[in-house]
Amino acid sequence: MSTLYNRTTTKDHRQKLRNDTTPQERILWKYLKGDQRGCKFRRQFGIGDYIIDFFCAEKKLAIEIDGSQHFEESATHYDAERSRFLESRGCTVLRFSNDQINTNVEGVVMRIDEVLSVLELSG
Repeated sequence: MSTLYNRTTTKDHRQKLRNDTTPQERILWKYLKGDQRGCKFRRQFGIGDYIIDFFCAEKKLAIEIDGSQHFEESATHYDAERSRFLESRGCTVLRFSNDQINTNVEGVVMRIDEVLSVLELSG
């Protein structure tokens, strides 16, 4: 039986992504690392064949940061498929653009905190 989380087949790719973080991932990670949000987030976490930018296993919250390539038609279909897969596994998916991180990181963090509060109440 195959594992759902952090499959060995994606290990090298997950490590490469952690080592080659985007500026926006570095910015948001400053707000997520440790226990700042009341729960632990992990970077480049594997679920199935997908690698999630940030994931809180306790709350099943997946956070994705989308660069410009995510707004191309083929990528939007892939992202929708990925979100459906994660949601079918009980995850909540939040997506933010690079621009949102660059211009309103405080608003992004507020939205994450709002969702974490709702998940706390429902869990």
